[in-house]
Amino acid sequence: MLTLSDEIVKVLLTPALAVDAARRAVLDSWHGRLASPPRLHAGAGNVDLAFTVGGYPDGLVGFRAYGSWPGSSDQAVLVWSGTGKLRGIVVGQELGVRRTGALGAVAADKLAREDAHTVAVIGSGVQAWAQLWALTAVRSVTEVRVFSPTLEHRTVFADRARSELGLPSQPVSEAQQAAEGADVIIVATRSSIPALKDEWVGPGTHLATVGPKLASAHEVPVSLLDRAQVAVSDSPAQAANYTEPFFTGRDLVHLGAIIDGVAPGRISHSDVTVYCSVGLAGSEVVIADAVISAAIASPADSQGAGSRSRGRNGT
Repeated sequence: MLTLSDEIVKVLLTPALAVDAARRAVLDSWHGRLASPPRLHAGAGNVDLAFTVGGYPDGLVGFRAYGSWPGSSDQAVLVWSGTGKLRGIVVGQELGVRRTGALGAVAADKLAREDAHTVAVIGSGVQAWAQLWALTAVRSVTEVRVFSPTLEHRTVFADRARSELGLPSQPVSEAQQAAEGADVIIVATRSSIPALKDEWVGPGTHLATVGPKLASAHEVPVSLLDRAQVAVSDSPAQAANYTEPFFTGRDLVHLGAIIDGVAPGRISHSDVTVYCSVGLAGSEVVIADAVISAAIASPADSQGAGSRSRGRNGT
């Protein structure tokens, strides 16, 4: 059995591998092949533990667990084969955020224009980074404009995009500077009020919202959904379970239906499209399995960053 850390996830989980696995998870969820029940919560002392589960009939199954400690919690994703053998455990924080980024890239691949090259990033945290990281698998990015209210944060983000992703990137001092004229807009903030204005989003733009999406707290204006040709989610069912969703006046289309070709996505070059990220339950299991398979196939790449162990059942 393999135990894989954040370090090995960074090495083996490429944008292409993550997006391929995420696309498969979304499509399998749409067809009912991937079981992905709603997130479960269990109180444990002063901590709320959350569990997401995913699995296939007669195939792999697994779960992700994380807690509500202050700050960010390490996560553990356990994956079993169809025979009940534990294939591996992925621990840390990287898999979860890169999973979310990969789902966003799957949406961008179907909804952004083919000639989309200019990207605005509003937000400078790990979720914003993962969205940009994964987007490189589906579009040739030629310009990145990043806005964060904190100068240091947006500067560090732009520097990292240049050094790690090789993308021409610049920090900007206003969200409007980032958004206007962008082909793709990534909004990944903790803001409870819109971080951009509807009029900054031009014709033909694809926008992804990763942060708050409640009626009382949302990072993009509700009016943007009203004029979007299509509003999509990786799991409309999970979105419907929000206590007070801000998109009550608009039906969300399942991303899997668009991948499958049974629902329209972008129809014209001038369409505005919106992706509402909720984090499809079970997708992290599919992506973890892809990383485990990559580690098994490339043991030299995982040496020192992961470990093998043998349990009581011979796993």
